[in-house]
Amino acid sequence: MSSRTRRKKKKEEGEGDEKDPKLKLPKEEAETKQSQVTLSGILNFVDGLWSACKGERLIVFTTNFVEKLDPALIRKGRMDKHIELSYCSFEAFQILAKNYLKLESHHLFARIQELLGETKMTPAEVAEHLMPKTISGDATVCLESLVGGLEKAKEDAILKAEEEVKESARLKAEEEAKEKEKEKEKAKAEEEAAKEKDSSKAEGKENDFCENESAELISKEKK
Repeated sequence: MSSRTRRKKKKEEGEGDEKDPKLKLPKEEAETKQSQVTLSGILNFVDGLWSACKGERLIVFTTNFVEKLDPALIRKGRMDKHIELSYCSFEAFQILAKNYLKLESHHLFARIQELLGETKMTPAEVAEHLMPKTISGDATVCLESLVGGLEKAKEDAILKAEEEVKESARLKAEEEAKEKEKEKEKAKAEEEAAKEKDSSKAEGKENDFCENESAELISKEKK
């Protein structure tokens, strides 16, 4: 076989592989397969970082569900300092207002304090409203934007609470309906069982009556 013939055959085989989608399945599956991170892998990674660093290092981990983390990961020695980043308080707002707007007091502070006590907003969301949107950087405009955002958040929280109440009432009604349906089925089954019992007793009495009648007839015939 000449080199030209071999090249032609190899080219035809390559085209056949491209046309056949089944030959690509293993490769596609390998590409789409997601890697799974295990607790052991995370612990080895963290411990390896600390042991490999000669100087002092700070590693910061964040999570929204600390209660779901394994105790081995958040124990003292791995996570030495636990800091809860809660919703923005009025004291935190004052610091943000001083940093972003150079303000220590304003007539809208009282309204903002009231709204912060009634609704929940993260410091990042508060800072977003306090960032100047114009070149002049009017502080009143930024504070009014924050007041509007807090009022909207309060309305959304009220609507969400009402929806949760409605949903819980609906679920409770469904459970009660299911319980009633079960009680009806149970009562129906007991009633059918009682009927079957009564019918079996009636059949037994009829059989006894028939046996007595046949015994009387036999005795009469003998006489």
